[in-house]
Amino acid sequence: MIEDRLRELGLALPTPTLGDLDYYGKKYGKMKPYYRSRNLLLLSGHVPGIRDGKVLFPGVIGKDLTVEQGYEAARLTGLNCLAGIREAVGSLDCVVGLARSLNFVACAPGFTEPHRVASGLTDLFAEVFGEEIGIGPRATIGVMSLADNYCFETWMTVDVGDAP
Repeated sequence: MIEDRLRELGLALPTPTLGDLDYYGKKYGKMKPYYRSRNLLLLSGHVPGIRDGKVLFPGVIGKDLTVEQGYEAARLTGLNCLAGIREAVGSLDCVVGLARSLNFVACAPGFTEPHRVASGLTDLFAEVFGEEIGIGPRATIGVMSLADNYCFETWMTVDVGDAP
């Protein structure tokens, strides 16, 4: 059971906010938090989140933040994705595989290591699900900026089945 694995790793998932109209609707434009087509679950963009009204890990990698801080932001984003998947399909045990992740890293001109930042997310998925399920195709793109000055955002497609 994946919930047992999360406890073994000492990980707690945040309370999901997929139905939060401030995020999915009013603030960032009209969108759904996810879309499911048969066995594919497509998540809208996920970010590290907000704590006490402040964006977590704001800024640009290579200028305001280090690669290590970006890695932690990507890992936190992964936890948010796990919470979103669980809310969308009911159980993380439904995850059959990671079909794709497209990662965006806000980075300074000349920064050439956005892949190291994105590894925070994919390393987390490998720890939680194991390499066979948790590692999938990935692309990482360096961008000038992201909404609300986040340093990292991901867009995922997950292969899901029925709960065991």
